[in-house]
Amino acid sequence: MKHRFNVFLVLLCVLPLTALSAKPPVELDWDALLPEGSNPEKLMEKYGADVADLDDTDPRAKKLLDELEAIWKKAPVVKELDGKRVKLPGFVVPLEGDGQKLSEFLLVPYYGACIHVPPPPANQTVYVKVPKGDARIRHAFDTVWVTGTMSAKPFTSDLATAGYQIQAESVIPYE
Repeated sequence: MKHRFNVFLVLLCVLPLTALSAKPPVELDWDALLPEGSNPEKLMEKYGADVADLDDTDPRAKKLLDELEAIWKKAPVVKELDGKRVKLPGFVVPLEGDGQKLSEFLLVPYYGACIHVPPPPANQTVYVKVPKGDARIRHAFDTVWVTGTMSAKPFTSDLATAGYQIQAESVIPYE
């Protein structure tokens, strides 16, 4: 009986200390996901200032889009972020849910990415898995904070390519 009591006291003392010593997540901005020296805009410079003037039917526009897509799918990631507990703001692009709860989505740095405008590079796209499917998201493209463990491993589906993944602990509205 005395032995059980001692184990109970040890657990009672250690558990609160463990909970208090949990590190807060590292708050990231989107530039933190780009490796040093990475510059996705360099390809645009190759085509000069007339890129904005290219018509969709111009063969140069098609060539540029194909090159961008190939490069952006292979965009390098910051390996040091692998396994880190992070907090990252962004816009939601829904992937999996039932209309009430969302269990999978892409987190992107700007509104309309992947749907209304070309997708960002893979290293600017994060696949988020919400284990309980209880992300507090009101609408597609809501702005949220995602907190969880980041993986610097790619995610690929028919819908998107992401350079990172986050196993979400929480998804809350960005205020």
